[in-house]
Amino acid sequence: MRSEMLTSILSDLNGTSAEIEASAVISTDGLMIAALLPSGMDEDRVGAMSAAMLSLGERTANELARGELEQVLVKGDQGYILMTHANNDSVLTVVAKPNARLGLIFLDVKRAAEAIGKIL
Repeated sequence: MRSEMLTSILSDLNGTSAEIEASAVISTDGLMIAALLPSGMDEDRVGAMSAAMLSLGERTANELARGELEQVLVKGDQGYILMTHANNDSVLTVVAKPNARLGLIFLDVKRAAEAIGKIL
C-alpha cells in the first residue's frame, strides 16, 4: 500500500513536466524505497549516489555556515539531478533534461517531497 502511494506520487511528479525524466525515493542509507527510472539506470547506484551526495551537501552546508541543507543540485551537460529530503530518513531524487525550467521543477519537487514525507 505504502509503496503504491509513493509510486503514485512519483508518477504524478514525472507527469507534471516532460522535462522530468526520472524520480526516486531513497533512504538516507542509500536503499531504494520507490522509483520510476528509465531502463539502463541502475537503482542501486542511483540510491547510493543520492545518499552520498545529500550527506556531502549537508556536511558542506554545515561547514560553510549555510544553515540547514534544503537541496543538492547537480548540473551536467546532459541535464540536472536534484536531491532533497522528503523527511529525516529519506531523499527524493529527480533527474531532469538540460532544458528544464528549474523554478517549476523546484516547486513540483517540494510538493512531492512534502507528500512523500507524510506517507513515510
